[in-house]
Amino acid sequence: MQRNTIAPFAASILATCLSTVCSAQTITPTVSNWKLNLTGQAGYGGILADVQQVLHSTNFVYVKSTNIPSYMIGPWPGNPTTPSNQNWTFKFPKTVTYTATGAVVGLGHVGVFTNGVVFFSALDAMSYNNQNIWHQSAVYFEAAGFDSCKGHPGPSRAYHTHQLSGCVAMNDPTKHSMILGWGFDGIPIYGSYGYSAVDGTGGIRRMQSGYQKRAITQRTTLPNGTALPPNQYGPAVSATYPLGCYAEDYVFVMKGADLDATNARFCVTPEFPNGTWAYFATIDSALAPAYPFLIGARYRGVVTAGNTGPGGGHVVISEATINFTSTPCLADLNGDRVVDAADLASLLSRWGFGGGLGDLDRSGDVGGGDLAILLNSWGNC
Repeated sequence: MQRNTIAPFAASILATCLSTVCSAQTITPTVSNWKLNLTGQAGYGGILADVQQVLHSTNFVYVKSTNIPSYMIGPWPGNPTTPSNQNWTFKFPKTVTYTATGAVVGLGHVGVFTNGVVFFSALDAMSYNNQNIWHQSAVYFEAAGFDSCKGHPGPSRAYHTHQLSGCVAMNDPTKHSMILGWGFDGIPIYGSYGYSAVDGTGGIRRMQSGYQKRAITQRTTLPNGTALPPNQYGPAVSATYPLGCYAEDYVFVMKGADLDATNARFCVTPEFPNGTWAYFATIDSALAPAYPFLIGARYRGVVTAGNTGPGGGHVVISEATINFTSTPCLADLNGDRVVDAADLASLLSRWGFGGGLGDLDRSGDVGGGDLAILLNSWGNC
């Protein structure tokens, strides 16, 4: 009989933790899922690319990056600003503290891709007539200035995107998406595809946002039904101001959606077989970016101080840390940095089940493809 609940995964992970002595040196996905530049590769302007260093302690992970990717970026039509080395040091919790009402996702960087480049929220800091009522979608209003990777530098010269970019990762509708990056609450953000059921069963499908475009032609009311006075009306829906170009053009409807208002759900993923809250980069049925694109208006977890706001992203490390220089070890199912008989036993115990622990090829079940990956990875990581 196939398993259909998350509970068995919890027992499996607990047993693994007890058998390997979970400690300050535990390599969590927050530690290992970064694109470390160990060769000195340069990106735009000859600046070192991707992530330069990952450090971790008992409770936290520190990531240092330049904010320059290793892929080509630019040009940016009409933008006098160019990207510069941001010398980021970000701090992420190894264990996320979840909250029913998370902090508001502000302007500026709200998370980091695995290559150390930040991403921003759906908005561009502007509103219609500067009234702070009809807030502009950056994906629409700033699109003319994006490069081919859907990014651009802001006034601080920090290169960023507001949506999923094919330069960061390509979506494969037949596989569970990879981790694209992390919100500043420590919650992973995946691409657009996940397991159909939250317990990892049911195959792979596109994760659907709960945000829907309102059935309006005039912008005279807010999504909650509040009627506005005429001096606060937004522009009529038109070719210049199409439906969806303002945040207030959307209403959140949970029915039929996979994700909550933060653009997340609690589910099993290949990296978290015990289940985790996870954000997803949303796209519509035509595979175009779908609002709110990456993270919603609030975080699902508690944001770690020092990452956001004025001066954010330059955390001072004040505790003993371990330098992580290894690459991710996909087939190391018990986290002991060795692919051996224990990992093989774990995989075989899941044979024929849905995704999660042992789904190394991210196909939605555990089978021959996963066994081949494990055997080809045999030995020390």
